[in-house]
Amino acid sequence: MLGIVGIITVFVMVFGGYLMAGGKMGIILHSLPYELTMIGGAAIGAFLLSNDFGGVKATLKDVGKVFKGVKWKPGDYRDLLCLLYELIRVARSNPVGLEEHIEAANDSTIFAKYPKILKDHEAVELICDTLRAASLNYDDPHQVEEVLDKRMETHQHHAMHSSHALQSMADGMPALGIVAAVLGVIKTMGSIDQPPEILGGMIGGALVGTFMGVFIAYGFIGPMASRVKSVTEEDAHFYQLIREVLIANLYNHPTNICIEVGRQNAPHQVRPSFTDLEEALRELKQDAA
Repeated sequence: MLGIVGIITVFVMVFGGYLMAGGKMGIILHSLPYELTMIGGAAIGAFLLSNDFGGVKATLKDVGKVFKGVKWKPGDYRDLLCLLYELIRVARSNPVGLEEHIEAANDSTIFAKYPKILKDHEAVELICDTLRAASLNYDDPHQVEEVLDKRMETHQHHAMHSSHALQSMADGMPALGIVAAVLGVIKTMGSIDQPPEILGGMIGGALVGTFMGVFIAYGFIGPMASRVKSVTEEDAHFYQLIREVLIANLYNHPTNICIEVGRQNAPHQVRPSFTDLEEALRELKQDAA
């Protein structure tokens, strides 16, 4: 919602101020299709040139984050802690029984209680792989911790690709606007024998290219890149919570302490309250009884 409001605000403030100052939209509207074809086409071509198919697909998908916001809501963090609580309890009381949950998560009765988490392959694989590694009786928990850190670093690196790609496009748009403006000047110079009023219109049309390049870069694509980056970083806390809880489990802390470590490390805006989490865990115990 805020994304749409932002777009509308940019248009209204820029063009509204232009019209209030006595500007005419005619010359802009006349030149807009040609300038957008040059600038937009070159930007899209450069984007395709600098990314593979997977990168293009991921970037187009991640643009939706500008409008949807973060994927993981406060309730999802509570559900994640409940899921980890159940899995850790099973791992400690019945290690053999844990295998059916981590080897076939899609068929697990525990994972089935949390469908949103189950749909996220990275979260499920992170949980299952770490619990599987713990069952191999690592002599040093630091071994698993190191593997987890490298895996999460790699995942975050790939997740940030979309914001980098959008920012690169934003950085190039002003220069592409200058290219379009220069072409307009070349066209104008070819008609130097025309009257001043015609030359003025042609020069104004050429300058629309510079305007559009800067306007699109700093009014839309740049802010979109920043928003995608911000949302990606916020969603990364969800996977960080998995790390904190499972590492605490490797050190054989009591189950409740492992869960509280995860809760305390969740960002304030999505952290479930102690009472809310306790109530959710109490319901799990009642259902299991």
